[in-house]
Amino acid sequence: MVRTQVRLLANCHSTRLTLIHTIAKWLGFLGVKAEVTELDASLDKKITISLTVEKPESCDSQDWQKIVNGVKPEENQNNSQELTTTEPIQNMTTKQQGKLQRLIAYVIQAGEPNQKVKWEEIYPNLQQLGLDEEILQGIRSAVRVPQSIDLLVEELEPDLAAIALPLAINIALFDRQVNSSENYALSSLLQVIKQPTTIEKNVEKKTFKHKLYWLLTSVIPRY
Repeated sequence: MVRTQVRLLANCHSTRLTLIHTIAKWLGFLGVKAEVTELDASLDKKITISLTVEKPESCDSQDWQKIVNGVKPEENQNNSQELTTTEPIQNMTTKQQGKLQRLIAYVIQAGEPNQKVKWEEIYPNLQQLGLDEEILQGIRSAVRVPQSIDLLVEELEPDLAAIALPLAINIALFDRQVNSSENYALSSLLQVIKQPTTIEKNVEKKTFKHKLYWLLTSVIPRY
């Protein structure tokens, strides 16, 4: 899915306009309405993107206002330590972490459905995603058991699916291609994300803001 869009982008005549449209489209799949306000390419082959993001349709107005209020004081602070890819996972309950581990295990299994998972080969790639050792060992246990994406997404919380999706995209693209099983898993997570989202009472208020930041900065896969 993503590889096809990137290939089309590489061969189009209006790369800049197409990329702006593609980014907005990708975020639109997640219910996020965003406008690209700056797009530039540097000599080190990196693309710099600035976005203006509106309140997602599934986001409560009061929650969005809390996010906006929470972002303002942080403008002059060093957020490199506060905003990490693992913080939303650390704020999960044990049950939620277990679900995430099984979801990741399924995507790993789907990458090579007819072969036994070679943990020694996949482990270094998972470490690069910023997952801590406790989560990694949970994934290691989960890959030993056949997983079912249909069962995993039953009653899956949209917030948890939003955290799992960027990880799933990166894992699916470890081999630079997405097969039908991996694509089905990604599509299933997208469908869950489109459901109305609620913030659990036992989750800190700042967690939703971190999830939004992490989602926006992680949705475009690493290559």
